[in-house]
Amino acid sequence: MSALWKDIQYKMLRSGNKLTLLIGINVIVFLVINVTSVIEQLFTGFGNSVIKSFTDEYLLLPSYLPKLLYRFWTPFTYMFMHAGVLHILFNMLWLYWMGQIFEEYLGNKRTIGLYILGGLSGGLLFIAAYNLLPAFTAVNAAQGGIIVGASASVMALVIATATLLPDYTISLIFIGPVKLKWVAVFYVIIDFLGIAGGNAGGEIAHLGGALFGFVYIKQLQKGNDWIGGINKLFTPKPKLRVVNNEAPQKKSSNNKPRQEDIDRILDKISASGYDALSKQEKETLFRASNNNEG
Repeated sequence: MSALWKDIQYKMLRSGNKLTLLIGINVIVFLVINVTSVIEQLFTGFGNSVIKSFTDEYLLLPSYLPKLLYRFWTPFTYMFMHAGVLHILFNMLWLYWMGQIFEEYLGNKRTIGLYILGGLSGGLLFIAAYNLLPAFTAVNAAQGGIIVGASASVMALVIATATLLPDYTISLIFIGPVKLKWVAVFYVIIDFLGIAGGNAGGEIAHLGGALFGFVYIKQLQKGNDWIGGINKLFTPKPKLRVVNNEAPQKKSSNNKPRQEDIDRILDKISASGYDALSKQEKETLFRASNNNEG
């Protein structure tokens, strides 16, 4: 058990793998809440969990503005909560599958930022819709509206990956090879139609995450890296050092590619797919990915 725990700690905290970190946080939060809740109910009776009631009250995202004022942390915490085993299972599978493709082309420095900003965008759209749209205000839906889950964050990653690599092909069970752009279109349509169903808030949040993922990649292709800009705020500046100008300076063969070259390659991938890149362009993208890792 000790070796297993050390292995989990390494993969989450020391391996540098951002997908493992995100999945690990989600799974640990889910297990801590639900295992302790089951133990509690074994002694107090099923259906009477104080732990579940407490976490639902203080960690899920409400749309009721007076309540949100005193639960201001919930736009962040809700994206690490889940309503059941199948809920977390499918979210984590899609996060892992799409995250691997996303990081293959853009490195792993943007993964956590996209996850969090996608979740915040989904939560914001949910709150705005429940407090502004007549269909919801007419029945005062905001007063009891809540959402839970990483779905908006995962949708941001799915749509971002499909926007970056629309012709990238994945194989789906019972269906076969499908291009990412059609997977994205399918899920967006399903979520939009689902607004008229019983999980309107969740579907709206999914669309908010999807919208952020799409806009983020379009801006990235124009040279505006919102997440990269946030990362730079927390990157320590290099210490001042004295350089001997007379000494010959070696040019590193591992220089970071220029941003304009990366943007041009990303545009080409978006238009024609990864296979259309030349060998030199693939090497440039690979070097950029290595510089982004950490």
